[in-house]
Amino acid sequence: MSQYGGTLLVAIAQDGNSNILPVAFALVEGENAESWSFFLSHLREHVTPQPGLLVISDRHNGIKAALEAPDGGWLPPAAYRAFCIRHIAANFALTFKGKDARRLLVNAAYAKTEVEFDYWFDILRSENPAMCDWANRIEYSLWTQHCDEDRRFGHMTTNISECVNSILKGVRNLPVCSLVKATYGRLAELFVRKGREAEAQMGTGQQFSQYLVKCIEANLRTARHFTVTLYDRDNSEYTVAETTPTGSFSLGTYRVSLGSKTCDCGYFQALHFPCPHALACCAYSRLTWQPYVHEVYQLSSVFGVYQMVFAPPIPEGFWPPYAGPTVIPDPSMRRAREGRPRSTRIRTNMDEADPNRPKRCGLCRQPGHTKRSCPQAAGPSGTARNQ
Repeated sequence: MSQYGGTLLVAIAQDGNSNILPVAFALVEGENAESWSFFLSHLREHVTPQPGLLVISDRHNGIKAALEAPDGGWLPPAAYRAFCIRHIAANFALTFKGKDARRLLVNAAYAKTEVEFDYWFDILRSENPAMCDWANRIEYSLWTQHCDEDRRFGHMTTNISECVNSILKGVRNLPVCSLVKATYGRLAELFVRKGREAEAQMGTGQQFSQYLVKCIEANLRTARHFTVTLYDRDNSEYTVAETTPTGSFSLGTYRVSLGSKTCDCGYFQALHFPCPHALACCAYSRLTWQPYVHEVYQLSSVFGVYQMVFAPPIPEGFWPPYAGPTVIPDPSMRRAREGRPRSTRIRTNMDEADPNRPKRCGLCRQPGHTKRSCPQAAGPSGTARNQ
């Protein structure tokens, strides 16, 4: 934030076409309870007043205090909270070393059924019972997918927040007013472009988003290996047998309820669109799969996401007279002019590079050398260096 320090708080969402969109920004002095309370209270009041929202975040005490405030509007049933499993795994790794144990914890969190969760948790318990005791201190509904009451729609991390860096690229070191204007303009352009894309798709007669269509097509290919063995047409209850591609032996059976939109595999209720087993039932009963898709995947819902109106900002010359307090910058927060700024980022195992991944040149992206010694780097005379 120019020559003064500060922290950028961002709220990120995702539409039914798997497009990532930022919905709110705030420049604050630091990541503390007061700042998070200011940000989340205004977010709830002005941007996301709709009920039933799920907030996925890390376990920062400032976020916890803001979401649990009685007058904040984030308490159930108006809104719910869940933890990012990548941050949970990073906290877990601080106590228990080893990538295998962390992988088991993540697999248990991603499990869509209780049976699958118990399978991974039992393996984790056999490694070290203390690991399970550590995980049991966190409420299951906050970090496991099978206990989230189908609110996550498959989202387990906050990694999508990293994708908004392209919007802020090139404006981080601008003064505050210029930074806000640039971010505002880029967001307005993003919403207009995505809205036109959704409108164009609706003009072709499509009903659902491209993301859903791709998922359904993949599930339809898998559904060919399933056979409906029992069914109750009146109650839309089915039993589906999964066989090998050659049909030589069975891999298991699953119960599917089209009426309640559930399946034993857990994908139907977790992702809110038909899994391969449900599609096999639809084909067997000659039913269309469209009624069993959540409305969030409809193009009309995607188009509605980008209907927000961005009013042009008032030019500074037309601002009304200001009679409030005068804010004077704190000299102690000013950054040093010389030298590289000291990083205050708290690094975790998420920032560690994969040791098995070969290093590549920043110029030609080939392994085995660096940008300084790259044979494709042109010298002052226009010839290649180091030859």
